[in-house]
Amino acid sequence: MAGLKAFWENYKVLIVMGSSLGLIHWGWYTLKSNPAFHKGREDYYPEPAIVGYVAPPSKPAESGVQGKVERLFELC
Repeated sequence: MAGLKAFWENYKVLIVMGSSLGLIHWGWYTLKSNPAFHKGREDYYPEPAIVGYVAPPSKPAESGVQGKVERLFELC
């Protein structure tokens, strides 16, 4: 009995965390495989797309060295 007590005292965190992690993964797997949470193909409809970024209208290209210098400063 002393060996079992020493094993429990030395590896308590490993035993509790390992079994908890295993049970959590097992529960998640059973929830994901439950057919009550799956939609049929006729119930599924895609959500509309969300535009996250709209680019500002581009300026006409400027010619010459002055236009290149101005664009360089706009990027900084």
